[in-house]
Amino acid sequence: MIKIVNKKILNTDFYKIFKPELSPKKMLKLGVFGGSYFASKIKEYPKSWFKNVKISKNFDVNLNRFKVKSGLSREEWLKKGWIFKEDPLGWFQWYCRFSNGRRIPHIDEIQIKRWKNFRRHVMAIKKNCENGDFSCRRRQRQAILQWAYNPFI
Repeated sequence: MIKIVNKKILNTDFYKIFKPELSPKKMLKLGVFGGSYFASKIKEYPKSWFKNVKISKNFDVNLNRFKVKSGLSREEWLKKGWIFKEDPLGWFQWYCRFSNGRRIPHIDEIQIKRWKNFRRHVMAIKKNCENGDFSCRRRQRQAILQWAYNPFI
């Protein structure tokens, strides 16, 4: 779909490809980011997302579903240009806000393309792990969980 916003023509077809397998609520329940992603600043999100969820002010690997650290540090995210002023905590903050209805087409396009590119890790798990062996590639499984892909493939 083509939209005109502030005299700019935007192709919004990228929205059609965004089909996350897990909601933010489900991701939180399964265990992501060592429980410390929001640093306990959760007021803008539905309270229901945090029922039966363990959160922490500090990263705790035991709060991750696969009990492993996965991903780069915030400092690395900044160096790589993956943090935008609209979502200073990164992709998951964007996804939470997107799930709650916020749309910023130019940011959405960047984040959806990043999400889509992460699918290569799903394919690596499928290629290298036996069906049902969730101990195989635990770090990669934790990573795809943190990008709203189902790690139980």
